[in-house]
Amino acid sequence: MALSSPENASETADALAIRRRRLTLALLTFVYFFSYMDRQILAILLELIRKDLLLTDTQLGILSGFAFAVFYAGLGIPVARLADRTSRKKIIVLSLALWSAMTAICGLATSFLQLLFARIGVGVGEAGSSPPSHSMIADLYAPHERASAMAIYSLGVVLGAAFGTIIGGTIGHFYGWRHAMFVVGLPGLLLAVIVWFFVIEPRRGLSDGRNQAEQEREAMPSLGAGFASIWRDRAARHLVIAVTLTSLIGYGHAQWGPSFIQRSLGLPLLTISWVIAPIGAIFATVSGVAGGMLADRLAKKRGLHWQSWMVAVLKTIALPFSLIFYFLDEPNIAVGAYFFALLFASSYLGPTFALLQGLAPMRLRALWAAITLLVINLIGLGLGPTLVGQISDLLRPSFGEDSLRWAMFVFAVATPWAIFHYWRAGVILKQRGQVTRSA
Repeated sequence: MALSSPENASETADALAIRRRRLTLALLTFVYFFSYMDRQILAILLELIRKDLLLTDTQLGILSGFAFAVFYAGLGIPVARLADRTSRKKIIVLSLALWSAMTAICGLATSFLQLLFARIGVGVGEAGSSPPSHSMIADLYAPHERASAMAIYSLGVVLGAAFGTIIGGTIGHFYGWRHAMFVVGLPGLLLAVIVWFFVIEPRRGLSDGRNQAEQEREAMPSLGAGFASIWRDRAARHLVIAVTLTSLIGYGHAQWGPSFIQRSLGLPLLTISWVIAPIGAIFATVSGVAGGMLADRLAKKRGLHWQSWMVAVLKTIALPFSLIFYFLDEPNIAVGAYFFALLFASSYLGPTFALLQGLAPMRLRALWAAITLLVINLIGLGLGPTLVGQISDLLRPSFGEDSLRWAMFVFAVATPWAIFHYWRAGVILKQRGQVTRSA
């Protein structure tokens, strides 16, 4: 009986990985879906938790943002470096099991501190999701196929946030916020088992035709070198500031939006879960897909700098609708304005990351992306919800239950700051005449 050689075994493993890549992509997308669903569920449950545990808006803001983001963002780069050296599938499975269990444990909390530690556990777990998933997708899909694969993977963001609101709001309304945590968290443990048995981890460099020895000979850039190179590039610096400010405002609004709608517009939890969340997901999806297509078309016809200007223009159009949403008391008009704000303002991520990848030196592209995500999550997700809660508490003596409305209005008014940086980045890119460089 003939024995297979190591080369043949490697070829067989590669063929199996490629043959199952659609299944692997689908399961990784489901992991990302659960990640955002477990992250977003807290937003729809804030009012129920506030009344049950008698928490302040500042405490709720810490639970929504800072407690999660510090560990999620802080561990992102170490996990990414670990994923470059060890089994990515094992990291994903262990991380999924951890954050799913911690989400369920949130339902057992009877105090602020208990819920705080459980949310920290969710953040620690979710730090191990995206970096290894990105790496595996890149190894399964050739460069000309990766954009489509990543677009499918990114559906986990919109759909996970929407279903977190729908499921959390529905279960929370009928059975309470604790049961909602159990229902959303526990199925992730089953998904972890499915991922373990059905995902085939590809060989590193598989889709690029590179072998393991070539990968190991490459020196890994330091974190300091990555930060320094971004700071030296003026266009990149403006883009990172712009997307960070946008995320700061966006996370603050997203986490507190359901509470604002309940407190100031008087709409019930089920209306948010069954009507506003699904329609909002459709508008955000259309914005992201159409915005990406428009950005590519503008870049082809007028230059890549127009991608940055496009974001600035669309956010300028969206700003009045956002202000109407927080300013008016009429629920139907306010919610309608919210949908239009989503339609124009939700297409910034694709063009921003595309421009940053074009500006980054070849061997620093992954590190630039990791650093950008670190800054976005640490400042945007970490401070956004926390600051909104603090401002709301400061305004409560003057505005009562309407203090949250004015806290979110203050955040919306800060949007021109982000628009300026997108415009300035476009100016610099136009003066430069190109956005790609060799390493």
